Amino acid sequence: MNVPLWVWLATVAAIIGMLVFDFVGHARDPHEPTLRESAIWSAGYIALALLFGVGVGVFSGWQYGGEYMAGWLTEKALSVDNLFVFLLIMTAFAVPKVHQQKVLLIGIAIAIVMRGAFIAVGAVIIERFVAVFYLFAIVLFWLAYSQIKEALSGGHEQDAGDAGDSRLIRMVRRVLPTSTEYDGAKLTTRIDGKRLLTPMALVIVAIGLTDLLFAFDSIPAIFGLTQEPFLVFTANAFALLGLRQLYFLIGGLLERLIFLAHGLAVILAFIGVKLTLHALHENNVPFINGGQPVPVPEVPIWLSLLVITGTIAVAAIASLVVSRKRAAEEKDGRELTRTSGHGRSTEE
Repeated sequence: MNVPLWVWLATVAAIIGMLVFDFVGHARDPHEPTLRESAIWSAGYIALALLFGVGVGVFSGWQYGGEYMAGWLTEKALSVDNLFVFLLIMTAFAVPKVHQQKVLLIGIAIAIVMRGAFIAVGAVIIERFVAVFYLFAIVLFWLAYSQIKEALSGGHEQDAGDAGDSRLIRMVRRVLPTSTEYDGAKLTTRIDGKRLLTPMALVIVAIGLTDLLFAFDSIPAIFGLTQEPFLVFTANAFALLGLRQLYFLIGGLLERLIFLAHGLAVILAFIGVKLTLHALHENNVPFINGGQPVPVPEVPIWLSLLVITGTIAVAAIASLVVSRKRAAEEKDGRELTRTSGHGRSTEE
């Protein structure tokens, strides 16, 4: 895929423009977004991402269009899982809801910059060393195992108390003077003549570090679907751009998506298999088949799209059905308890 420099520059400028528009139009004026506002803007960003995919297909071929769509869907699913951690960080630091938009937007900007750097490095490594595909596949299998392990152990809940009290954050508090109270959305404040950081600054540090860890998840995953740097970057950017609105839109649903981690584990493992087959097909590692390519089938992009969309749909539907059933059972249990208690009081 040959992408002219002006297309790169125009795309980056458009992404920066959307971030600036988001900040000026929404985050600059502190407020808690309504469900309607979040739904409209989430739908708008999803429509932009899909329209961009259609544009890639029309101008560069539907093979590349399909690769972009598979990558975007995977990154979007991973970003929803990341919202759990964002929610924990916000809760641990008791960030006022009216200022959460600004924190998320800054976090998204940091994530786009860091992932852009990761993608640039990853593209150079992949171009020179085919063996890195094997390494990426191992990373994806390990991430899939970690997702399943976390899902079975309730990892999101266990980390709730640690999000705002991590070792690094405690170290930052010791090294840099920090106030205990927020001063609006300011990163620094002045108390008794001393300039101090506010908890808002620590929240942004925590979000930035979390984004760095998320890059280790997402970059190997999307390179397993496409090796085109332009598609990798734009899929990541469009998946992240609507994350702020998605946070407020499905915040109440996050606890109900109980099988999301299971679905992500399946997707990561599937991409790991796809990447392994691709590595074997392009093999030049001396101790594997004498450094010659191995005649194995490769996973077509339509199958990748089918598996990814099907897995996300099954995980989401199963989560909502089981969550609703559990909620109904808990409600019946409470009513039975109240009825039993009332019966005993009457007899007494």
